[in-house]
Amino acid sequence: MDKFIVNGGKKLSGSVRISGSKNAALPIIVASLLGEKGKTVLTNVPDLMDISTIKGVIEGLGATVEYDREAGTMIIDASELTSHIAPYELVRKMRASFLVMGPLLSRLRKARVSLPGGCVLGPRPVDQHIMGFRKLGASVTESEGYINAEAKDLLGAEVFFDRPTHTGTENVMTAAVLASGKTTLINAACDPEVIDLAEYLIKMGARIDGAGTPRIEITGVKSLKGAEHSILPDRLEAGTYILAVGACGGEIELTGARASDNEILLSKLAESGMEFKIGKDSITARRNGRPGAFRITTYPFPGFATDLQASAMAFASIGNGTSYIRETVFTERFTHVMEFKRLGADIQVMGDEALITGVERLNGASVMASDIRAGAGLVIMTLAAFGQSEILRVYHIDRGYESIEKKISALGGNIIRSQV
Repeated sequence: MDKFIVNGGKKLSGSVRISGSKNAALPIIVASLLGEKGKTVLTNVPDLMDISTIKGVIEGLGATVEYDREAGTMIIDASELTSHIAPYELVRKMRASFLVMGPLLSRLRKARVSLPGGCVLGPRPVDQHIMGFRKLGASVTESEGYINAEAKDLLGAEVFFDRPTHTGTENVMTAAVLASGKTTLINAACDPEVIDLAEYLIKMGARIDGAGTPRIEITGVKSLKGAEHSILPDRLEAGTYILAVGACGGEIELTGARASDNEILLSKLAESGMEFKIGKDSITARRNGRPGAFRITTYPFPGFATDLQASAMAFASIGNGTSYIRETVFTERFTHVMEFKRLGADIQVMGDEALITGVERLNGASVMASDIRAGAGLVIMTLAAFGQSEILRVYHIDRGYESIEKKISALGGNIIRSQV
């Protein structure tokens, strides 16, 4: 098991390239199961543990996969699927594995998928997914820890989500592309990753309108084929590095980044005193002096991303004044607070709200990552803290950030990977 050793208190400077989006790559890789003929060729695929996990899931269903980690390319042939069952030993590792339900039900008209695992962030039910499948005419039951779905025919329908659900929108979308007639998803998630999935499906031959809005219309087609597609840049990785330079000071350039995907973050940080220069596919971020306080409330896109909440809290911990964060997406997403306090942060939590009073100095300590994004927040905290820190359970961080220690080292941060 690896750990990070960080000697903090240094400003960051230089340039770093943003990798392809994990949260776009996973549903697109899964959606390749819809291709009855031809091969899917994906580029800008990040080298992450979660990508390896989903590769194993679709290979277990009969797809053949060629993955060049260094080049970031993946070639998938799903023309001969051999199974409709996604077993627990694979799905338990990552919640996004449940996304195979939609494509399997769509193409094979049956699916048996283990209830998902992954990060522990409080209750994250799949009831909205199941509701959508049932609206399309599928029979869905649960037994022995598995969700079983089956349908003689899938028929287009109106699907109303209780609230925007990222994976729910994607799962029902992939189920609907081969259904007869027209499906309308109402109160759909508007995330850039949903748009990226829709664009890939359209290249496969699907008919989809409205992706990126709360109303998505899908007209079913008879079959889909493999397609070529480049994964969009990871807005969460970009946001993490922006918050890192905000906490540590300095100036960095992010290449391959899209400012349009992080508008609310850039707005909040500009109010705190950070400076930005936006290029066609780059963001330059600069911070001089202690940043000011801010108020954020996490909410589905285009709201402030819950996946940047821990990193934003790390930024606020060295700010001048008291910041306010309200978490409305996940009920247990303040688990990193105790670890932040070990580094000297002044944070008070009251239910789904946190007050962060910035301190002038954080000090190194031994801390432990509890999930992907909490781990990223700890990387920022330890980089901003004076002295040496160690971060344990970095396998969480490896699930969502490609070579984070190498990229930070290239920016002047002192962080190395070591074995426990």
